[in-house]
Amino acid sequence: MARIPEHELARLKADVSVQRLVEARGVALVRQGADWIGRCPFHEDKTPSLVVSPAKNLWHCMGACQIGGGPIDWVMKAEGVSFRHAVELLREGLPETTSERVVRVSTVPKLPAPVTADADDKALLRQVVDYYHATLKQSPEALAYLASRGLQHPVSTAIQF
Repeated sequence: MARIPEHELARLKADVSVQRLVEARGVALVRQGADWIGRCPFHEDKTPSLVVSPAKNLWHCMGACQIGGGPIDWVMKAEGVSFRHAVELLREGLPETTSERVVRVSTVPKLPAPVTADADDKALLRQVVDYYHATLKQSPEALAYLASRGLQHPVSTAIQF
């Protein structure tokens, strides 16, 4: 994949308002001095801990998250996407003729996790092996490659725990 040019990243960081992104996410912000504060949407928040600094175009959670950053970081955290995908969403969400800048909804579905988060080590390893085994069986190219190397085993679950 091609690298995202630095001038493009700088343009997004300067042009996309973090305050508008936060408000578009449904966070009610209240002015406090030069900054805006609100409840962080990334954890259970009883008192406002999210600080948005429009002058610097940055955000930071002073509560449980202890994370922050610029507009790209906000989209990554809020949408659960990679850096590249966040940049693409911001690129698409920047209308050239209007001052209103909002991130559009991603058309890429979020995939379910192939493993359960609360599994113990043995169960997690079994889930990972089963996932890779099922994925391997769905790839005729991979199976043909293994056959060409003489790696055929009559038992489908050769790994024992």
